[in-house]
Amino acid sequence: MNDTAISKDRSGIQVIARAVELLRALRQSERALSLGDLAQQTNLPRSTVQRITGALLEEGLVSQDPSKRGLRLGPELARLGEAARIDIVRLCRPILESITEQTGETTDLAIYRDGSMVFVDQVAGRHRLRTVSAIGDQFPLTSTANGRAVLARMADADALQLAKAEFAADRRPFEPEAFAKLLQDIRDTHLAYDREEHTAGICAVGFAFEDALGMTYAISVPAPAARFSSALADIEETLHKARQQLLTQTAATGLK
Repeated sequence: MNDTAISKDRSGIQVIARAVELLRALRQSERALSLGDLAQQTNLPRSTVQRITGALLEEGLVSQDPSKRGLRLGPELARLGEAARIDIVRLCRPILESITEQTGETTDLAIYRDGSMVFVDQVAGRHRLRTVSAIGDQFPLTSTANGRAVLARMADADALQLAKAEFAADRRPFEPEAFAKLLQDIRDTHLAYDREEHTAGICAVGFAFEDALGMTYAISVPAPAARFSSALADIEETLHKARQQLLTQTAATGLK
C-alpha cells in the first residue's frame, strides 16, 4: 500500500470515528442538538459537523427534529439497534447457559432502555426454588443488581440524575454521596449486588457491558436469599470468569 492509499485509509477511519462521536452525542442528549451544539460537545469544527451530519441524514442515521431546531437520532439506527440486540442475545446465550450450569441458578440478560432494565433472555436454574422473570419485564435501576451495574458504567452526573429521579418517584430518601460510593465500588469490583432491596427474599449479583453501538446490557444471577450467602462466592467467581470470557471472545465486535 502506497502513502496515498494509507493516507486515504486513515482519513476514512477518522471520518467514521467522528461520525460515531456525533451519534453518541445525540444519544446522550434528551433534546435535539443544533450543529453548533454538536460542534461544542465534540470539539469538532462546525464545517466538519455539517459535512458528516449531512451524510448521516441521507442514510437515515440522524433525522431533523420536527421543530426544525436541531437533529436527533434517525430511524435507521433503531433498525440497526434491533439487529444488534438480537445478535447480543445469540452471542450471550452460551455464556448464560454456562453460568447456570456451573451455579445451578437462573441467569438473566437485560438491556438498558429508557430508564429501566428490560429482560431479553434467561436460562432458568435447576433448583426447585428458583427465581424466574418473563422476557420483556422491566425492572428499576437503583435497587437491582443489573440496574446498578449499568449505572456504574455512566458518568457520575448522569447516573446520579437518573438515580435521584427514581428515588423521588418511589418517595425514598436519596443520599447522593452514598450512592456515588456504591457506584465506585461496583466499578472497582465489576460486580453489582441486590440484597433484597428490590424484592424481599430475592438477592442478585451481576455485571454490565456495552456493545459497539453504545447499548448497555447486564448479565445477572438472582437467587433466593435463603441460599444466596452460601452460594455467593461460587457465583462471583463464575461471573468474573464469564465477564472475562465475554470480553475476550468478542473483542472484535466492540464489546467493552
